[in-house]
Amino acid sequence: MPAITAPAHADGDFFVDYEEKVFEDVQALEGEKALITFHTVAFEGSIGLVNLLQAKRLKRKGYETSILLYGPGVTLGIQRGFPKLGSEAFPGHLNFNNQIKGFLEEGGKVYACRFALQALYGHGEPSLIPGITPISPLDVLDLMLIHRRAGAVILDTWTL
Repeated sequence: MPAITAPAHADGDFFVDYEEKVFEDVQALEGEKALITFHTVAFEGSIGLVNLLQAKRLKRKGYETSILLYGPGVTLGIQRGFPKLGSEAFPGHLNFNNQIKGFLEEGGKVYACRFALQALYGHGEPSLIPGITPISPLDVLDLMLIHRRAGAVILDTWTL
């Protein structure tokens, strides 16, 4: 019977060449903007977390970066915790809150649709993470158009 002679993988081993960068490290030019929209439910997949990380990365590359939470996306901006707000019930429980707070601390802007917040998910503005700006549902499209007109990088996040 064939024997396996290679040693077992261990913590600290590398599986891929993570240091090779194929493309140039693009940085924002003066005045460039980015918008990341979220029409996704918190904890219903990885895309919400992945694009929050992308938003941070765009901000760090020098883009004037904004996040739009609309439809079910407003669930990413709700204060949470258990047994009290801010308490992490399990590791990763507050990942959305922590990423949004960090993004705001770095100077990013976050907007949440008031219609989705109240009419769809039964929350008021005090439920939002401090620093998120609630906006009229009529502002959702205009925010997107303003960024499009400015030639912004736009990442639309949807889950079905």
